Amino acid sequence: MAEPVNLNRFRKQQARAEKKARADENAVKFGRTKAEKDLNRARADKADRDHDGHKNEP
Repeated sequence: MAEPVNLNRFRKQQARAEKKARADENAVKFGRTKAEKDLNRARADKADRDHDGHKNEP
């Protein structure tokens, strides 16, 4: 005789797997690498510093 299967647990497990697959697809499609994020952050920081440096000039 086969083991009884909890259908709710199976359904939820399947839904979680589908969500994870969709999330992985979106990460590939829309995600940025860590290097890209660091580069954008560095550029934004430099722009802020440059802007702050020009505030006090006459």
